[in-house]
Amino acid sequence: MRVRFQRWGLAAFVLCSSVASLGAQTVAITGGKVFPVSGPPIENGTVLIRDGKIVSVGADVAIPSGARRIDATGKWVTPGLINSSTSLGVVEIGAVAGTRDNAARGRDNIAAAFQVWEGINPASVLFPPAREEGVTNAVLLPQGGLVAGQAAIITLLEGTVSDMVLRAPVAMVGEVGDAQSAGVSSRGEVLMRLRELLEDSRIYARRRGDFERAQTRPFAASRLDLEAMQPVLDGRLPLLVAVDRASDIDATLALAKEFGIRVMIGSGAEAWQVADRLAAAKVPVLTGAMNNIPGSFSSLGARQENAALLRKAGVQVAIIGNAGGGSDDSFNAQNVKYEAGNAVAYGMTWDDALRAITLTPAELFGVSARIGSLQAGRDANVVVWSGDPFEFATRAEHVLIRGKELETKSRQELLIERYRTLPPAYTTPTTPKP
Repeated sequence: MRVRFQRWGLAAFVLCSSVASLGAQTVAITGGKVFPVSGPPIENGTVLIRDGKIVSVGADVAIPSGARRIDATGKWVTPGLINSSTSLGVVEIGAVAGTRDNAARGRDNIAAAFQVWEGINPASVLFPPAREEGVTNAVLLPQGGLVAGQAAIITLLEGTVSDMVLRAPVAMVGEVGDAQSAGVSSRGEVLMRLRELLEDSRIYARRRGDFERAQTRPFAASRLDLEAMQPVLDGRLPLLVAVDRASDIDATLALAKEFGIRVMIGSGAEAWQVADRLAAAKVPVLTGAMNNIPGSFSSLGARQENAALLRKAGVQVAIIGNAGGGSDDSFNAQNVKYEAGNAVAYGMTWDDALRAITLTPAELFGVSARIGSLQAGRDANVVVWSGDPFEFATRAEHVLIRGKELETKSRQELLIERYRTLPPAYTTPTTPKP
């Protein structure tokens, strides 16, 4: 019996050792032009990966024997892209209510306690197309109401929701510029209700005991929502405000100063008009550069130089793939690289544009120690491109997420394979010659 247990123990040790060695696979991406983002480009560089983490990046990196090599000669190597405004995994078909999990009813259009990531569908068919275009991380934003809820940043790997969520929450999402979406009649009423919520949240924090004993006046929000607002009041969580009009952005800055809270501007079509004020207040802007036609009266001052002008003024800019809003962002999450390319075409420097879809959003959402750059110790989210990633014809030839290339084919690829060769029943019959 003792010998049998020793044999079982030896077998278990061998099995565990084998599993550990599989998990610790070493990958070397060699010969490419490497853009760490955190530093200058490296010609003929190497990115060494082990166990899902970047071990070293440089021109003279020793490659261990047995490492899997990816030849990137003539290619460009960057960190995985981050789209900072998506509904990936929580919206499948915008027109089908049963596939939308990005909004909460809340109470009186306030849903601060809503955690959008709890509705992620890890099997969504919209993840593979985004991955194939180099998007390895995405920020999920709730939508609707005066306060839509809490956002999260996820990694587009295969696994469970807990595997995918990198950090949550990363922001509280609110509304200033769209009174109808906030469930009120005018911009002034939107600001009035936001002030009421912030004031009530502050009072609630001081009088929790009285609240539990029903010894306070009624508050503007439920207990859960008031609790969820505390990190915003404490400055631990930014309030990400969807707003386009310059005057609304100005009002948002005043609100932030009044309550001493951190804010971010989302969309910001007219943000260039108040760029100096945004820079002075150190308020970042999440915007794009593809839309050249105003989508509403609030964005009549939109211009494609927006991102470039903001950056020139010293504003932190994260480029998003759906600056105009709408329910199709989950289908077009990969457009973030085209937004960046357009930003370069309209005056933004190439380096700033790459940073705006990698390291800057990682910094803004508190995950720069994990993603956003090619540095030792970071997650091995790496893309090997056939050329300049901002050129329309460039392809992502290798996309590694935590050191692994995912083999799941997108729906588009499956359809191409299915219809590449038509079956005999669909071919045009030939007419025999007389």
